[in-house]
Amino acid sequence: MTIKVGDKMPSGTMHTMTAGGPSEVSTDEMFQGKKVVLFSVPGAFTPTCSAKHLPGFVNHAGDIKAKGVDTIACMAVNDAFVMGAWGDHQNAGDKVMMLADGNADYSKALGLELDLTGVAFGMRGKRFSLLVNDGVVEQVNVDEDGFSSTSAETMLEQLG
Repeated sequence: MTIKVGDKMPSGTMHTMTAGGPSEVSTDEMFQGKKVVLFSVPGAFTPTCSAKHLPGFVNHAGDIKAKGVDTIACMAVNDAFVMGAWGDHQNAGDKVMMLADGNADYSKALGLELDLTGVAFGMRGKRFSLLVNDGVVEQVNVDEDGFSSTSAETMLEQLG
């Protein structure tokens, strides 16, 4: 079942790169008592994700956080090393938390997995963005083809 407005975010664990190496991130802790924008891309270093999706959130991070958002997080079905390197390459810094969903477990828990085995990419996450307030979903945007409704600009409009 696909996550929808009003649903509680599922519990899960992802990973992020720290100075000491990969570190677990509990989604319960990440969402509890916070307003979070979580967006997902099919893969780090892929063309649209690198040219438009992540850069939009990096560039608009200040504007998004000014609307009351505590955390902006980018998730992809890659490992923490790749997500860390991609975040460094894109100057994400402390603007966007880079989350690795290595086995697509969290993507599956959200019902937003994407089977790209036909093009040798394996299981991935769909391109989506969520606005989560204290663990409850307030906004769901999913791009089934291409890139439009999950951009930083769209999220800014939705935040008012």
